[in-house]
Amino acid sequence: MRPKSILKFLDNIESYLCQILLVFFVCLLFLQIVLRMVFSAFHYLSDYIAVFEHYPLPASLPWGEELSRFAFVWFVFLGATYAARLAAHNRVTFQFKIFPKLVGDLSTLLADVVWVVFNCVMIYYSIIVIKEGFEYPEYSPTLDWIMAYVFMIFPIAFSLMTIRIVQVNIMKHILKIEIEDVDKIDTGDLDDDTPESGVTT
Repeated sequence: MRPKSILKFLDNIESYLCQILLVFFVCLLFLQIVLRMVFSAFHYLSDYIAVFEHYPLPASLPWGEELSRFAFVWFVFLGATYAARLAAHNRVTFQFKIFPKLVGDLSTLLADVVWVVFNCVMIYYSIIVIKEGFEYPEYSPTLDWIMAYVFMIFPIAFSLMTIRIVQVNIMKHILKIEIEDVDKIDTGDLDDDTPESGVTT
């Protein structure tokens, strides 16, 4: 694999993980719905077909909803990290239009510094919670997993988010790369020259 391909993969790793998690928990929930419909039909037919009375079937996978819930939590936090990479988190910036561009840039940079400090605080306390979770383990009801493993998404996500915030600021202020507004990117017109990656040079 070429270095450029590796960098592109790492630059979009949260996107790939989010896609995998989204497909996983949607398919799992869909399977749960199908199983409930099918097995409820079998339960109804058991009143008329004697053979179904001797072979009761489960209405759903007992662990399915819990696993899909964990996958959804990881999906949300990794999605927030990817949004930080695209500079797509909601900001109130209209007030900067009446000031010079320097004022807006400095204010945004200050907000990002506060954001990074907040992330560092979250990383610190989430590691404490995870350590306590291994010392005094709490188990999930159906999968019987130690919940500290599930909580590991907190330091992972906030660490990645901090890296992405620093990366975006380096791109904007040092490398002078313009970050395209994701709400204005038109991905439906193949003839449009607007880049779809969210970054313009």
